[in-house]
Amino acid sequence: MATSSNPDAMETDTSPLTITVERNPPEPRLLELGIKSWPKWGCPPGKFPLKYDAEETCYLLRGKVKAYIKGSSECVEFGAGDLVVFPRGLSCTWDVSVAVDKHYKFDSS
Repeated sequence: MATSSNPDAMETDTSPLTITVERNPPEPRLLELGIKSWPKWGCPPGKFPLKYDAEETCYLLRGKVKAYIKGSSECVEFGAGDLVVFPRGLSCTWDVSVAVDKHYKFDSS
């Protein structure tokens, strides 16, 4: 197994991390992704700071969220029926106005 001890080899991509929302994807797409086999998670209304150590893809069964990206004035809204991707390294605060139930999957690569 090769490892690098060169600190300059670290990622220096300074492009802003963004949340991707696919509104109401068609059923064949959901089946292709195998969403119903993914674990479920839920939360009540409130504010939740989150940091993504791996890329997360989730499909909201119910709920309504405004996600405020740290270090940006950007706010991304999503809710029931949306397929959402959070990139690895993103920090944001979820402002949940309607309790969330979702299926989720982390990409460990």
